[in-house]
Amino acid sequence: MAEELAKTLADAMSALPKELIIFLVSMLPLIELRGGLILAPILDIPMLKAIPICLAGNILPIPFILWFITPIFAWLKKTRLFRPIVEKLESKSMGKSEKIQKYEFWGLVLFVGIPLPGTGAWTGALIASLLNIKLKKAFPAILLGLLLATVIMCTITYFIPWAVKNLF
Repeated sequence: MAEELAKTLADAMSALPKELIIFLVSMLPLIELRGGLILAPILDIPMLKAIPICLAGNILPIPFILWFITPIFAWLKKTRLFRPIVEKLESKSMGKSEKIQKYEFWGLVLFVGIPLPGTGAWTGALIASLLNIKLKKAFPAILLGLLLATVIMCTITYFIPWAVKNLF
């Protein structure tokens, strides 16, 4: 499913340079770095070139989420139109926050780093913000989590296909 979504996005952005496509895909919520690193080998982008591009794309929105999401949510909750949406987002995010609350730094690292549906840097930053985890603690944890996710995703998208092709 993720590969199918990545291909659809690549087709929609086919006029753009390949590197810009994986950068933009890595910026998208829910898809993030995982999607960029799935798409990169499909677009024949070498791993060592794809890693910094996808990391940069995924990291770029994180400080803004950590700094601004709480006041934006507070403002949106004052409106009848957006209150239910914001409350649902907060509730869904906080439902995933138990491990982060318990282990804080390392919980956030693992939450961001283990590439499962509903996890990642965007949700991790949102939860950190809602839990009032300080930026100087949250941002390094998210970065470390992204590095873990990078290792996992590169193993899945680059190393395993290479191993299957060359070793078996």
